[in-house]
Amino acid sequence: MSEEATNPHAESVRTLASAMAKVAVPAALVTIAVAAVIATLVAGTAGLYGALVGGAVALASSLATIGLMRLSADFPVMLVMAVALGGYAFKLVILLVVMLLLRDVDALHNLSVGLTLLATVMVWAAAEVVGFRRTNLPTIVPN
Repeated sequence: MSEEATNPHAESVRTLASAMAKVAVPAALVTIAVAAVIATLVAGTAGLYGALVGGAVALASSLATIGLMRLSADFPVMLVMAVALGGYAFKLVILLVVMLLLRDVDALHNLSVGLTLLATVMVWAAAEVVGFRRTNLPTIVPN
């Protein structure tokens, strides 16, 4: 029996995904909590609900990115890039549809939804950079 060869690229992608999630999830949750408090003070219950919904949508979108990284880790590098680009475009369409569907919901403060979503995505992206830099993995993996 021969052992299966490990794919160094896949291992690197999985390591990066774990490192980025480890930093980004807590940062996103803190951002959502702060936004919920601020939105509640500014817009009452509708602000709270709006911030929680916006944060949940942003968190789901960001976790989908980590999921796509893990899912496509074993694919050839060029296919990984295609999955990343396709996943990004698909997420943008889904976010647009969700935001359009939520805009007429009276129980949600629209500005709270939008600002919390934006803040959470921005904090997530910054936290992913921090997680990436902490791994000390080379960005080019030789075969």
